[in-house]
Parts: sequence; structure tokens; C-alpha cells
Amino acid sequence: MTSQSFGMKNYMKGALLLTVAALIVKILSAVYRVPYQNLVGDQGFYVYQQVYPFISFFVVWTSSGFAVAISKMLADIEGHGGTSEYKNSVSRVIFYYLTVLSLLFFSLLFFGAQPLANLMEDPQLAGLLKVGSFITLCMPLLAILKGNFQAKSNMQPVAYAQVFEQTIRVSIILIGTIILIQYTQSVYSAGKIAMLGTVIGEVAGIVLLLYFLKRSYTPSRQTAIKVKIWPILKEVTLYSIAISMSALLLLCFQLVDSFTIYKMLIQSGMASIQAMEVKGIYDRGQPLVQLGIVIATSLSLAIVPLVALKAHKSDGRGEKPFIQLTYRSSLLFGVASALGLILVMPYINQMLFMTDAYSEVLKLYSFQIVPLSIILTFTAILQGYSKLKVPAICLGMGIILKYIGNAYFVPKLGILGAAMASNIGLIFTAIALIIYLKKLTSIRFADFQFYKKLALACIIMVVVVNSTIFGLNWVFTGTLSRVDALIYSVLLVGVGAFSFITAVAKMRVLTEKDWFLIPLGRRMAAYQLLLNRKK
Repeated sequence: MTSQSFGMKNYMKGALLLTVAALIVKILSAVYRVPYQNLVGDQGFYVYQQVYPFISFFVVWTSSGFAVAISKMLADIEGHGGTSEYKNSVSRVIFYYLTVLSLLFFSLLFFGAQPLANLMEDPQLAGLLKVGSFITLCMPLLAILKGNFQAKSNMQPVAYAQVFEQTIRVSIILIGTIILIQYTQSVYSAGKIAMLGTVIGEVAGIVLLLYFLKRSYTPSRQTAIKVKIWPILKEVTLYSIAISMSALLLLCFQLVDSFTIYKMLIQSGMASIQAMEVKGIYDRGQPLVQLGIVIATSLSLAIVPLVALKAHKSDGRGEKPFIQLTYRSSLLFGVASALGLILVMPYINQMLFMTDAYSEVLKLYSFQIVPLSIILTFTAILQGYSKLKVPAICLGMGIILKYIGNAYFVPKLGILGAAMASNIGLIFTAIALIIYLKKLTSIRFADFQFYKKLALACIIMVVVVNSTIFGLNWVFTGTLSRVDALIYSVLLVGVGAFSFITAVAKMRVLTEKDWFLIPLGRRMAAYQLLLNRKK
């Protein structure tokens, strides 16, 4: 075996480990919000979700932005025969730059906490912003450590650190909230504990990475080399934003909501506490959407490296079949997740969050999964082509549309208007990315038969789920309890998923060969072969 193929094998193994870690983090991030909302109620959930996007913005930008940008730059230096002294000098410049940035952002969040809270028309949020601001101080060390490990294709420490920091964070948030709620009923104090948990989680990640670094570190005398500072800073900034922009898109939408919804609901005549609770109920949609896009996230993490690899090779089939598969599978699972959630929303809402309040709004909110599934995979594909400017413009336009939509629809339609605005912004972004990639590659992403079969599978799922609801309503009469909602949810999700998967497999919406390229698709391929076996 050649050293190159051995290196590629190690890289793919590391990439798989990082993919699994990223999915665990995503799932943990979505799941802990349910018990947290149950502990603090809708008002407490509003408090947390108002400040969460500010803090999470820096976590995402550091972990999936700067860390990946640093690893790419260091790997490129090595690929061009650069010395370890040169790499260390580049790392040092980036570290100093990130230190200045982190101090700047810390000052903005810590000393600007009160003005920001006042802009959201809730002065009590300032305390949460001050606690959360310390997360920015973790940026330099965390990004440099992760970036250096990834540049050496040593993904294990990064994967373990991601899961470790998220586990610590979730544990502190939930345990701290349980203890605090017993002694004080303040939802703002519970919010401060949640912010503190996030900061401690990041510190724990740094400690674990330093431990791995100490184990592998071999001391040697390094002489500093003069490097051109501006090109390094420009590259690391632009590339970090490009890498993390699809993840930052959702956070920007949430930031728009933080500054507009509560304020506009009060201006329309709603009482303060009621406006908080309504915004808290609206925010229930966020963890549901996050779980809905887990499959799209895994697809973008797993298939996209293949696209990037094939795009730069002149031999073989090229990248086009992989792009077609990425589009079809992300749309397939995005539609299935969104439609499934819409059909069972009242029962899922009550099962997870105790009431079925504003289920119609959450149904509309859940539709976001469809355009988001396309946005996540397409921005990643375009990164494989090193096309970063146009996707950034498309995402920026989507954020502007979201803000305009909130300003127009929320005063007229209330909280339903915010869900409408999100869908308009995301659908525009998804369509713009589809048009741009189509123009760039001249690929026909899917034929009419694909859409026809997908529509038929959706109709089958709708009929099966609604028939099951009709049957269950004969058994469960009167007002449903939370336990009843649990029975409804489990049964409906089960029959809905089974009917959709069976329809998709029977009609061979994707080929068996396609399923083998999709994470955990082998069983689906086997099921498809079984269903279509000639008797």
C-alpha cells in the first residue's frame, strides 16, 4: 500500500470520526432544550433563547469556522513544502489576531450588555449577556488547538473535545437549573446558569485538547520567521466565515427574532409576560428543526468531501453523480422530516413541552427543514468548488429578507408572521443556491420521475398518518393527557416513517448503489432489494 493511500485512509477514518462527533453534538444540543423548557417554562425558555444566538455565534465561528480555516491553511503550507518554522509563525500571527478579536468581542458583549438588552426591550437580559461574554475569551486557544490537530489529520482529539465540551455544558445547564429552581423561581438566574454551563463546557474542551497536545508534544527550538501578516489575516477571516456561514445563517435568523419579536408583540398591545411566553413557545420549534436537519448535516459532512475530491480529478465519473445524490437525498429526507413533524405536531408539542399551544405556528416553523436541508448541503458543495462569495451574498440576502419579513408580518399576524418570514428568507436562499450551482455545473439535479415518486411517497405518508389519527381518536376520547400524547407521537412517528420508507424503497426513488454512499444507508439498500425481489 502506498503512503498516499494510507494517508487518505487515515484521513477518511478521521473525517468519519469527526462526522459522528458533530452529529452527537447536534443531537445533544437539540435534546437538552426539552428538559430545560420543562424546568423553566415558556418564559424561562424565552429568556435563554433571547441570549443563546449571541453566545452560540462565537462558538460556531470558532469551532466550525476558524478551526477549519486554520487547518486548511496549515495543511496547504505543508503541501507546498513549507517548514515547521513557517507554520508556527503563521499559527502565531493567527493566535494574536484571534486574541485581539476575542478581546474586542468580549468588550462588546460585556460592556455593551445593557444597551443590547435595552434594544431587545428586556433590561434583565444584560446579566446573561455578561456571563456569556466570557465564551469569546476561549476563541483563540480553542481555534488554534483544533486547527493544528486537524491539519495533521489527527481528528481524534478534536472529536473527543467536541463531545466532551457539549456533555459538560448540557450537564451543568440541566443540573444547575434543577438546583437553582428549587431555591429561586427566577428564570433569569436559570438563564445565567445556562450561559455559565456553555462557558465551562468550552474551557473543558480546551483542557482536554491541551492534555492531548501534551501527550504528543515533542519540544524543539523554533526560530520565528517573518511572514506577510495581511494576506494571512484576510485568508483566515474570509475562509472562516465561508466555512461556518450555513451554520451561522440560522443563528442570524434567531438574532433577528431576538431583536424584533418580543418588542413587536408588546408594541401590538400584548402584555409583557404573555409576549415572553408566546416567544418561548415559538422557540420550541428550534430544537425540532435542529433534529430535522441532522440527516442533511450528516450528508453534507459525509458526501461533500467526495465532491471536493472528484471536482479536482480529471479521471473517473467526476463529481456530478455525487452532487445529484446529495441534492436528491437531502431533499428526500428534508421533505420527510418536515412533513412528518407537521402531521404529528400537536402531539409532539404536548409530549415534549407539556402543552399543544401554537401548534399551527410550529407546523409552519417546521417547514424550514426543507430549504435548510438544501442550503446546508449546497453551501458545503460550493466550498468544495472553492466558490464562497456568491453563497455568502445569497445567505446575506436571506437574512435581510427575514428582517424585512419580521418587520412586515409580525405586527399584522403576530408570532405566525415570524415563522412566515423565516420560510421566505430560507426558500429564497435555497432557490438562489440551486440556480447558482446549476449555472456553475450544468447539472440536472433530478428528473420529473424523482419528484413524482417523492410526491407519491408524501401522499402515502399523509394518508397512513391521518388514518391512524382517525383510529386513535376512537380509542382516546376527551382531552388528551401528556401520556396520551406520548402514545400518539410514538405510534404516528413509527407508522409515518415506515410508510414513507417503504414507499421510497418500493418505487426505488434512490438506487441501491446510492444508498450505499449515504451514512447508514446499507440497511435501506437491503430493504429495497427485499421489497423489489422478483417472486
